Amino acid sequence: MSEEEKVEPSPKVKTKTATEAVVTPKDVKRVWEEIYSEIKRVIIGKLDVLEDMFIALLAGGHCLLEGVPGIAKTVMAKTFSQTLGCEFKRVQFTPDLLPSDVVGTTIYDPKAGTFKMRKGPIFTNILLADEINRSPPKTQAALLEAMAEKQVTVEGTTFRLEDPFLVIATQNPIEQEGTYPLPEAQVDRFMFKLLVDLPSPEEEMEIIKLKHKQIRQTVRRVTTPMTINKMKETVETKIFVHEDIMVYIKDIVVATRTDPRLILGGSPRCSIALLSAAKAVASMRGRDYVIPDDVKRVSRVATAHRLQMKPEAELEGTTGTIVVNEILRNQEVPV
Repeated sequence: MSEEEKVEPSPKVKTKTATEAVVTPKDVKRVWEEIYSEIKRVIIGKLDVLEDMFIALLAGGHCLLEGVPGIAKTVMAKTFSQTLGCEFKRVQFTPDLLPSDVVGTTIYDPKAGTFKMRKGPIFTNILLADEINRSPPKTQAALLEAMAEKQVTVEGTTFRLEDPFLVIATQNPIEQEGTYPLPEAQVDRFMFKLLVDLPSPEEEMEIIKLKHKQIRQTVRRVTTPMTINKMKETVETKIFVHEDIMVYIKDIVVATRTDPRLILGGSPRCSIALLSAAKAVASMRGRDYVIPDDVKRVSRVATAHRLQMKPEAELEGTTGTIVVNEILRNQEVPV
């Protein structure tokens, strides 16, 4: 990072470190509001996608971004990591990319007479797997262990990854030549699948004006990895979930398994994702308890991509999002 790209920590958050007492949901809300304020100075639109990315980070999940080229997916990921004060690395997935190019490999040190681990770019806080579907399945699978267990195994030796750890993968929905569709097991490892749309005409005009003026927008670091880990701990242990909310989550996922338009519904991993994400949403709203609206907020992005449609349903234009919306309308909401 060059001198002019360096960002300074927020004075408001300098005093908040992981060594202090428990971080409360109100602290999480305040930090998110500062992050949101910083990001919107650089990113025009798409702030709901960035909020989803922060939810996934707090919930210990990962994000798959789908959108056409040129809509700032890489800029979003980089800006997001800068405000968090996290280390960021980007890997361009290509047909000739090897698993060792991602996770690393062991090399022989002639001076010491031993093999040493040369760590790959996966050893970071936020990894951008750019155009992940351009690499063959063997390379895509190199991320499976890392995403599920926060570790990688090289030559029989297991290495723990950084904490926090978030994978943000991107793919192009329209270009199919030379791509390898992600297998269901890989897609299921992503907590959220986020669709990044083209900007509105008004947003497009703002982008053009910003580019014309050649204004170099920078963001300041709002928090630190240590504080993020404290916030994650708060989400995991300090957010109350009533049993009625758990039943509500269960009913949503079970309904996907019995829908006649689907070959495959949500698995228990989907239920866990809904629970963890809803707790993260509650903390970002400053609450220490989950309400039904928190579950609804994440149901579409956490569930739709896990559903496999029957061919006849696809021909009729039915999508996973449509199915989830109908299920949410038909489920009894706890009070």
